[in-house]
Amino acid sequence: MAARKSKPTARQRWDAMSTWQRVGMVGLAAYEIVTTTRAAVDLVRRPGDQVRGPKLLWWLGLSVQPFGPVAYLRWGRRG
Repeated sequence: MAARKSKPTARQRWDAMSTWQRVGMVGLAAYEIVTTTRAAVDLVRRPGDQVRGPKLLWWLGLSVQPFGPVAYLRWGRRG
């Protein structure tokens, strides 16, 4: 019987990355957190008549990372 290969853990995958890959991952994660937070705060504070489309749909869109928050900040706001 053949030995079963074990799936690498998250720690093993992280350790296998080069320094630049780690820096890139941390940078992209930070960008995603900041962009999502900024879009969510704007969506809460902005009146419904200044949002293109229903606010509920934009809330659902914010969960589509990283495109939803960027789309809201670019096209979802009026004026």
